Amino acid sequence: MIRIENLSKSFTMHNQGSATIPVMVGARLTIAPGECVGLTGQSGAGKSTLMRMVWGNYLAAGGSIMVGETDVATAQPRQIIALRRETLGYVSQFLRVVPRVPTLDVVAEPLLALGTPLTEARDRAATLLARLNIPERLWSLSPTTFSGGEQQRVNIARGFAHAYPALLLDEPTASLDAANREVVLSLIDEAKARGAAILGIFHDEGARSRVCDRLVDVTGFTPPNIKAGAAA
Repeated sequence: MIRIENLSKSFTMHNQGSATIPVMVGARLTIAPGECVGLTGQSGAGKSTLMRMVWGNYLAAGGSIMVGETDVATAQPRQIIALRRETLGYVSQFLRVVPRVPTLDVVAEPLLALGTPLTEARDRAATLLARLNIPERLWSLSPTTFSGGEQQRVNIARGFAHAYPALLLDEPTASLDAANREVVLSLIDEAKARGAAILGIFHDEGARSRVCDRLVDVTGFTPPNIKAGAAA
């Protein structure tokens, strides 16, 4: 479902005479349907860089990133938008939403974008919010007013609203209490069971051991003459 071949990335330092720094070279990775792969490596080794390239926020210098039938490395913006709407979900560390939109509709939005009837989309959103212990009295409020932990759970609910065939997870259990951590791990297990291909960053070793089928150390993709701290 996700296939990365000979992927490379460099950054141009415009405030340092436009010097080009290679931060990744020859990256290869395949994630099958129903498989969860965890990225490991020291801080700065390139885990987030690789995730952002798969998501399409960072442009590859070379190679391919196949998600389904779409090569993210060469796709046009409209193709990236369609991929994110239908195929590739992303649970980031931070919730970014339009202010004043009710939490229920924030979570339902990925389904509404696919044409799901409003009632059905909101029912799915309500189910997820309840599972993640967001009090119903908050569903009509904007999540921008919530605590950090509540916002994280809203972000997780939004990321799991649609049954994406592929998922990117960036620290999905960070800062969660034991009960909500268990809910998130169960959601990941359920996504794997239905055949989702999952790429994640998990600093929570217990979570990583439970849901990841294998680990990939991104340090192996860093050019040997570049210190780990140079990568984003």
